[in-house]
Amino acid sequence: MKIKNKILKSITIEGLAAEGKCYAKWDGQIIFIGNVAPGDVCDLRITKRKKSFLQAVPTHFHSYSELRKEPFCEHFGTCGGCKWQHIGYATQTKSKEQQVVDQLQRIGKVAYDQLHPIIGSEKTQYYRNKLEFTFSNSRWLTREEIASGKEFEKNALGFHIPGRFDKILDINHCYLQEDPSNKIRLAVRDLALEKEISFFDLVKQVGFLRNLIIRTASTGEVMVILQVTEDDQKTIQLFTDLIASFDEVSSTNYVVNNKGNDTFHDLEVICVGGKPYIEEQMTFPHSDEKVTFRVGPKSFYQTNSEQAEVLYKRAWELAKISSEDTVYDLYTGTGTIANYVSKSAKKVVGVEYVEAAIEDAKINSEINGIANTTFYAGDMKDILTADFINANGKPDIIITDPPRAGMHPDVCNVLLKSDAKRIVYISCNPATQARDLALLNEKYRVTEVQPVDMFPHTHHVENIAVLELK
Repeated sequence: MKIKNKILKSITIEGLAAEGKCYAKWDGQIIFIGNVAPGDVCDLRITKRKKSFLQAVPTHFHSYSELRKEPFCEHFGTCGGCKWQHIGYATQTKSKEQQVVDQLQRIGKVAYDQLHPIIGSEKTQYYRNKLEFTFSNSRWLTREEIASGKEFEKNALGFHIPGRFDKILDINHCYLQEDPSNKIRLAVRDLALEKEISFFDLVKQVGFLRNLIIRTASTGEVMVILQVTEDDQKTIQLFTDLIASFDEVSSTNYVVNNKGNDTFHDLEVICVGGKPYIEEQMTFPHSDEKVTFRVGPKSFYQTNSEQAEVLYKRAWELAKISSEDTVYDLYTGTGTIANYVSKSAKKVVGVEYVEAAIEDAKINSEINGIANTTFYAGDMKDILTADFINANGKPDIIITDPPRAGMHPDVCNVLLKSDAKRIVYISCNPATQARDLALLNEKYRVTEVQPVDMFPHTHHVENIAVLELK
């Protein structure tokens, strides 16, 4: 039976689902819908039929949910970020907590002793410390702009439209990062338009201005990285002088990138103003003393600085580290967690794949006067062996914070053989975390689960799971 484009009348939206969508049920099938809220009653048009579900879009609303909120951003509904702005924050966090439960139970078949209520983010706007904007000579026009019949500027500096690599939405004001982020972006865009400097063509891969990254820190420091495609010093200086003129900017940088993508980890970042890094700070747990972290252009740092401290403090509490414990911090990055918990432990061993991050981790220990950390660079599944454990000491506690893909099965096997008394598993993807917990179930039981919301108005959720040796 052909079902695409079929209109379903007066369907009640039942709840929030993955990828920022909601779900409803019809004729025994699950339907996933965007741009709706739980409790809405609307007509739906089927856009796609899959084996186990349908996809649809709303065509007419009969009534709106009481859970709805007025979106605060003018770009909501077009921009791919902050997809849950129209839904109250309490509803968002409740859904995220349930998402963690569903993933653990459905994917991992994981039993646990205690689920702690999700910890929401105190800031729900201006909470990100890093944003990446793309220059494009192919600006996305909204339906309203097209309908107006007016001529619009074709160049844009903003975010990719979901599903379109070649179209960029020009951003007027973004509520994700506090100023001077908006002021810097608009000033750079206006200068480019005024001087008629070419914006990048994402299809033909030509054009001078490519990418703009703005990083902010809780210390008030700001880093800006401009990506261009040619080493045209006169034009580069035109923009770096503008960027450096902002009093808040403490690090002005540029990258010449003529590759087929925007990644610059293999390219030289040239600092032309201020320091080649900015500094973040957290307070050591149960102390008034600050721990400082240098964040370079290529450094990874949790994107919500204030909530990262909440996350790490909660992980520290759940780890129950004593002064005689040897702690392994896996996927340590720039040593943020390792240095944060160092004062509670006898020794901390950090392991990370990216060699440059390990160099940052060592520097972060040095500038904080921390002498009980050791860091190693290498592929986790290769470096974390029985010989490595013999050389560095048996871990009493393991803290692991892998990327979204989770841990390699070989890493899980080493953890099983380590006989650490406690594992604290921090994850930005409860689905892969659940898969790994199922593997670790052979020798460990999950005692506590703690969801933490790092990204308000999105479907993403962080989760901490505590495993105790059986």
